[in-house]
Amino acid sequence: MTPPLLKICGLRSADQAAAVARLGVDAIGVIGVEGTPRFLEAGLRPMLFGAVQAAAPSCRGVLVVADPDDRQLAELEAGHGHTVVQLHGAETPERCQHLRQQLGCELWKALRIRTAADLERAADYASVVDALLLDAWVPDQLGGSGHRIPIEWLEGFAPPLPWWLAGGMRADRVQPVLARLRPTGLDASSGVERSPGEKDLAQVAALVAAIQQVSGPAAG
Repeated sequence: MTPPLLKICGLRSADQAAAVARLGVDAIGVIGVEGTPRFLEAGLRPMLFGAVQAAAPSCRGVLVVADPDDRQLAELEAGHGHTVVQLHGAETPERCQHLRQQLGCELWKALRIRTAADLERAADYASVVDALLLDAWVPDQLGGSGHRIPIEWLEGFAPPLPWWLAGGMRADRVQPVLARLRPTGLDASSGVERSPGEKDLAQVAALVAAIQQVSGPAAG
């Protein structure tokens, strides 16, 4: 099998983001949701994304926001270092379509999965975003919780667009997850941290290595 892509989310330091990018990850995520523990102010984001680009030109910059209003569009547009905007709020398909047309960069939609039936919402977004990210629903927390979607809910999940799986992703989870699922990418944040926003480079390197070692057909 082709190993999934890897995104490390919630970076706050340009130097550490560059170090993570050099480990071979495919995308770096920066949080633009005020009041959250990994939030990075708009003025500091271009420096971080620039450091990532200089360290690893193929590593993509992802800006994570939630329910942005039209006053925020200027900071979300392409030209600030990111190539993807990831929506983590309650954005409707209609809002996603509008933002995709306005921003000039890729748009990903995070779905917070509370029950297996929530996966049916993926179809509503298939034509208005470029990828989906699935994360576990946690009260009063939009992401980065480390909570996991039950893997049995995801067996057979095959949306008509790329999808990423988040939720406590660490090196020791890679083989069990990929033996049963085929996500386009894995998203890690709290599972490879020393504290919110400060990553453990050894854990990130182990996660990269675990993904690179995965091969062979899925079980069952």
